Amino acid sequence: MDSREQNQPGIRRTVIRTSAVLVGMFAFAFALVPLYDVFCRITGINGKVDATAQAIVHEEVDDARYINVQFITRGSPGLPWQMSVEVNQMRVHPGQLAEVDFTFTNNSHRDSLGRAVPSVSPSAATPYLRKISCFCFQEQRLQGDERLTIPLVFQLSRDLPVDINTVTLVYTLYPVASELQQASRDGRPEPGLVHSLISRHADSAIERRFKNTKAWGEAI
Repeated sequence: MDSREQNQPGIRRTVIRTSAVLVGMFAFAFALVPLYDVFCRITGINGKVDATAQAIVHEEVDDARYINVQFITRGSPGLPWQMSVEVNQMRVHPGQLAEVDFTFTNNSHRDSLGRAVPSVSPSAATPYLRKISCFCFQEQRLQGDERLTIPLVFQLSRDLPVDINTVTLVYTLYPVASELQQASRDGRPEPGLVHSLISRHADSAIERRFKNTKAWGEAI
């Protein structure tokens, strides 16, 4: 028997094992992304924040302490939107409810769907930031040339470490093209649009409740 024929089974086994290892490596690499996101949300590492609404905690406001809260917005090459914030920085007391308006502008003539992904710096401040109402919870849809203003309502816990005097919130826009295309085909309303309307009513209720308290922060 030819030596090459004798080696065929061994070569086949090697190829199968190598292929299995490669498939496993690719699967593990793809799994790392969602696993890392979950880990960051739980630990607060890398400034990842949980994209769900949190309840207002009625705690005494620490009037003796001010925290500078900075807001940074970033666009994305794949999304023809502009995001701006009414103030770049404001001072709030720990335990105080604060609100700031963000404006989204679609600079194209076509409807598009996008999402603002948040991060917090320093990452150690992440567990102490409560987002009561935020546009970042769901995708937002803008019609061509539409301009939409949505408030962010948040609260910093009194337990925020004393060595943290400045907290920076960064929002980066990303396109969600596939969701918009699917929604158009199905003829259903986009969740971001529905959420925007609900968010406005919720924010109005919060404002009526807290407008007469020291709740809104001081713009710098």
